[in-house]
Amino acid sequence: MIRLAFALLLAWACAAGAAEPATWRVAPGQDLQAAIDHAAPGDVVEILRARHEVNLRIAKPLTLRGVGLPTLSGGQRGHVIDVHAADVIIEGLIVRDSGQSLLKQHAGIYLRPGAHRAVVRRNHLVYNLFGLWIEQADDVRIEHNLVTGLRDLNSPQRGNGIQLYNTKRAQILHNRVSFVRDAIYVDVSHDAIFRGNRLHHSRYGTHYMNSYRNLWEDNESYYNRGGLALMEVRDNTVRNNRTWGNSDHGIMLRTLQDSTIEGNVVAGNGRGFFIYDVEYTTLRGNLIIDNNVGVHLAALSTRNQVEGNDFIANREQVRYVGGRDEAWGAKQAGGAGGNHWSNYNGWDRNADGRGDVPYQANDLIDRLQYRHPVVKLLLGSPAVQVLRTVGQQFPVLRAPSVVDAAPSMHPTHNDWSEWRGRYFR
Repeated sequence: MIRLAFALLLAWACAAGAAEPATWRVAPGQDLQAAIDHAAPGDVVEILRARHEVNLRIAKPLTLRGVGLPTLSGGQRGHVIDVHAADVIIEGLIVRDSGQSLLKQHAGIYLRPGAHRAVVRRNHLVYNLFGLWIEQADDVRIEHNLVTGLRDLNSPQRGNGIQLYNTKRAQILHNRVSFVRDAIYVDVSHDAIFRGNRLHHSRYGTHYMNSYRNLWEDNESYYNRGGLALMEVRDNTVRNNRTWGNSDHGIMLRTLQDSTIEGNVVAGNGRGFFIYDVEYTTLRGNLIIDNNVGVHLAALSTRNQVEGNDFIANREQVRYVGGRDEAWGAKQAGGAGGNHWSNYNGWDRNADGRGDVPYQANDLIDRLQYRHPVVKLLLGSPAVQVLRTVGQQFPVLRAPSVVDAAPSMHPTHNDWSEWRGRYFR
């Protein structure tokens, strides 16, 4: 009986050992696709430092790992790595030179429908049309990659850096993306986390379309046309990001509902915020500084809670297009209170930190500036100040405005001066 038990234990141990993943090492000059084809599901294919001219197809779960950052070049044909299986890990590679057909969506790494739980980390995806295309693949993790595009082509001829289409629960973490059309493009993709990414020299740092319940946190977008664009979305959280030096807008909110935009730094952009057709959204604790226009508010953007923000040194604090006043500031007990406006001329008699006179973002003089920019040269003159006072005293001359009933006398961001002068280059 003891011998039989020992024999069974030995057989079990041998079977367990046989089930351990094997490692296939590919030396310079060896056939990488053959190694992938011979590997069993769960195996590791290690690539030693070399340059391989390949267009790989991965149709089983395995790990493709570079040792010493080897180069996989697609020779400007097709996808460099085409993934058809779930549970694939790709790490430590230079992946470059995909094809350049926008119609066929050529990519450095293409995650096909069903490539769930893929992990792509610590790679350099360079000179590809699309850096990484993710389509109907859920629970993917994309982290610590460097992605640069076809920087010698005009923006419309490039693909996007990281593109997600019809995905769920993606995690896009700590990537650096530049010189592409849109650094991160998100379409019909939900419940994702975007954190710690640096996005620059592209059309949009991030472009969201029709995507819900995503978290955009601690990212930095700069020197793009637009830093962050959220279009046709809801239930999104945009928190503690920095978007600066973008030629058009820092953050665009277009047709958005039920979202929270808080703690962001929006500095040195053409327009800090562009808000169009936005409802039931909270903008709280943001620093909007040194933009040509702090907020461009239009198209029935109403029923929003805008409180505790700092508007500092914007050439125009708010450009408002509407037919009636829009109330900003705390609307309920326990809110963050009024916003701080660096050009507020009111007073605080009881020293409670709140202005006693409402702040009006768009008075008669502001409207004149929109139509006749040369008026800015006269803003310090007594005549203009008298005209502004007259406009406040006679409502018939008053234009609809954003009104903050009890503005904050002091900014909440003590480091605001560090964000001045960060303009598009």
